[in-house]
Amino acid sequence: MLAIKNLNKSYNQRKVLQDLNLYIEAGEIYGLLGANGAGKTTTINIICNLLKADSGDITINHQPISDATKKLIGIAPQENLLYKTLTCAENLKFFADIYGLDRKTRQQQLQITLAAVNLLDRAKSPVETLSGGMQRRLNIAVALVHQPKLVILDEPTTGLDIESRYEIWELIRQLKNQGITILLTTHLLDEAERLCNKIGILKNGQILAEGSLAQLRNLIPAAEILVVQTTEEEQAIARAQEYGFTLKRYGNELGFWLPEPLELKEILARFEGIKIDAIARQPVRLEHIYLEVTQKN
Repeated sequence: MLAIKNLNKSYNQRKVLQDLNLYIEAGEIYGLLGANGAGKTTTINIICNLLKADSGDITINHQPISDATKKLIGIAPQENLLYKTLTCAENLKFFADIYGLDRKTRQQQLQITLAAVNLLDRAKSPVETLSGGMQRRLNIAVALVHQPKLVILDEPTTGLDIESRYEIWELIRQLKNQGITILLTTHLLDEAERLCNKIGILKNGQILAEGSLAQLRNLIPAAEILVVQTTEEEQAIARAQEYGFTLKRYGNELGFWLPEPLELKEILARFEGIKIDAIARQPVRLEHIYLEVTQKN
C-alpha cells in the first residue's frame, strides 16, 4: 500500500531523513516510533505531498505521490481539525466538500462515518459540547469521510483519559478489520504493542529496527527482565553477573537480562545474603527494545 524508498530530506545543512526505507502492506497497522525530531512529521508531510523530498521515491497503492494521491490518504493530526461551533455533521460535510464528494455520496458517507466512530446520535451536536474522546473520534472521522486507502493517525490518544484511550483503540481495530491500512505514530509504547502488526523505530531520519513485536524481541537476548531495588547495588550486580545476568539501567532502576526464565524462589536464592527491598519479573516489552535500539545507536 505504501512504499518509501531511499527518502532524503534536509533543512539547510541538517539531515532530517537519511535514506529512509519503509513498506506498509494493505490492511496493516504500522507503528512509527521515534522521539521528537526523529523525522516522523517530515515523513508524513512528504507522504501527503505537502513537502517535497530532496530525493527518494514514494508510492501509494502503486501510484507515485502527486496531487492525485492526496485523495487516497486520510490524516488525523494530533491537533483536532475541527470547527468547534459547527455540529459533527457540519464538520464532516465541510471536509467532504473539500474532497469533492457529490451530494448523494456525501450524505451516505456522513451517516456511515459517524456510525463508524459511534457518533451518529451526536450528528447535530456542536463539537464544543463533546468530550475530548468524542472530539478525537470525530477527528478520525474527518480522515475517513472520503473513503481513503491509507489513514495516518498522528498521536491519536495523546492527552486522553484511559476510558477514551480504550475507545480509540477499539475504533482503530475496527478500521483494520474493515481492511483500512493505518500508519500510526505514537509515544505510547503500550499502544503500539497492542495495535500494530509491524513497528518501525525511527531515529535521526533512519529506521533502526523494524518488524513485528515478536521479531523485535529477538533483538534482546533475554528470556525476561528482572528489576531490583536494593541499597546494596554493587553486591547485587556482582552476584547477578556470576549467574550470567546482563546488567541494564532503566532510568534509575536496576535491571538485569535473564538468559532463561526463573521462578521467583530461584531468583531470591541467587541473591541470598543481599538486602533486596523489591524485585519484579517482567516480560521483554517494547519499551526495553526501544531503549536498547535507540541508545545503542
